[in-house]
Amino acid sequence: MINPIAFSRLGGPHMHRILAPTRLWALHRTASTRQIETQAAAGLPPHALMRRAGEAVARLALAVAPHAQHIWVAAGPGNNGGDGFEAAARLQQAGKQVRLSWLSASAGDRPMPTDAQAARERAMAAGVQIDDQWPAPTDNVDLAIDALLGIGTTRAPEGRLAECIERLNTIGCPVLAIDLPTGLHADTGRRLGQACVRADHTLSLLTLKPGLFTAEGRDAAGSVWFDALGVLDNSSASPDAWLSGTPTPSTRRLHAHHKGSFGDVAIVGGAMGMAGAALLAARAAHAAGAGRVFVEWLQSGGLTDLSVDVLHPELMMRSDWSRSPASVLAAATVVCGCGGGKAVRERLPRLLSLAGRLVLDADALNAVASDPQLLAQLQARSKRSLATVLTPHPLEAARLLACDTAAVQADRLGAAHELSQLTGGVVVLKGSGSVVAAPGQVPHLNGTGNGALASGGTGDVLAGWLGGRWAQAGRVETRGELVLAFSTASQAVADHGAAAEPLEAGALPASELIQRLQHGLRSGRSTR
Repeated sequence: MINPIAFSRLGGPHMHRILAPTRLWALHRTASTRQIETQAAAGLPPHALMRRAGEAVARLALAVAPHAQHIWVAAGPGNNGGDGFEAAARLQQAGKQVRLSWLSASAGDRPMPTDAQAARERAMAAGVQIDDQWPAPTDNVDLAIDALLGIGTTRAPEGRLAECIERLNTIGCPVLAIDLPTGLHADTGRRLGQACVRADHTLSLLTLKPGLFTAEGRDAAGSVWFDALGVLDNSSASPDAWLSGTPTPSTRRLHAHHKGSFGDVAIVGGAMGMAGAALLAARAAHAAGAGRVFVEWLQSGGLTDLSVDVLHPELMMRSDWSRSPASVLAAATVVCGCGGGKAVRERLPRLLSLAGRLVLDADALNAVASDPQLLAQLQARSKRSLATVLTPHPLEAARLLACDTAAVQADRLGAAHELSQLTGGVVVLKGSGSVVAAPGQVPHLNGTGNGALASGGTGDVLAGWLGGRWAQAGRVETRGELVLAFSTASQAVADHGAAAEPLEAGALPASELIQRLQHGLRSGRSTR
């Protein structure tokens, strides 16, 4: 439990908790972080950044564990360890009993950085107990601080370092990681090996790192905090991504508006045995506010050959919507692939050619991945200034990129960027920390959502919700359609994740997700 009074006194004006973003936060990979660090250090006295980092860690430690008396710091041989020494000195001076385990042997033949050496001397002068062992299971520890390895880590922790990580994960008290949990890749959020710290809190210093918000990063980092260390970034390093999560504002409905004012959405999907996918997408599109929603069934015969959705009769069933005049397709927003099976392949050539706004999901993506001619048609859309949004999960993205799922998950930002370049469209790479990428745009990492969305049908809801929101956006000049699609997709993903918050036990049924999305939109506030 965070002590709000302690945090208001000790957290300082530069520290922020990155809980549920309601603004864009700049994210920087390791290379740009190094550039910012070098430029900032050049204008400051020696050791100033490390001193500020240690002070920030100590302040947060006192705020998240105000009653802790026995604090263990696990410090590595580099600058991350130096931050730990600085924090240990300040916590000792604050009256805490601090023990620091220094894994200096991990440095090999490399000398200890000058900043870290100075921090070590200050910790020794403050009376911090420093050795190379860690607390036994019988030792009393109220708070543990992970200062083992920082953003330069690229190899899996081994040996005593891995053993120390295991001790941090079994210590039985809150764990605060400095900059990022040891064993996590700062840029990608992937675990470098089996040993990876599971922190309750992570304080990201100077910059926010993308790896804290995607792949396995969100589980490893716990609650993420940020302190820019008082640095005003005047460097040339632009963000590598933005952390987003701003909910979609409701579209204002004037008295003179009618259903035609809010656009048409057509759902093309629902092959035999998968009618539910198309229905979920259609219901989500209608809940998002689309003026009219059509459903083209890719099936015939059987109990699922529906002429009406009895629960939502406002949805209009059409068996041949994609054969409508070209002008109808050009004016509509089409969501294709939800439960489409192999039957979707027959509809794709005309939709790729004529649809004004097109969302490709699930089986539509698989069809494109397996057919070079369909891929060429998709690529041609961008050259004709027709916007397309692709919503793959990692396996579908891997098929499109001709690689395996592990390669996609190893660098989700990179994979989404590569896929957007390949197709010329907006890409929503779904998963923990969904990535939204588009040619010429800085990608967005979504900061909303949780594991409750790991449930059948929630992807269909996202595709339909995105289509419904996009349909209401007024037409813009052709070169601006891609930017509009990118913005709409990012907001739709944020809405979708926020509707699952706060996290509750078990999976969130897709039908309930639609209700939550609609409630959040109609109430004029976030679904959080």
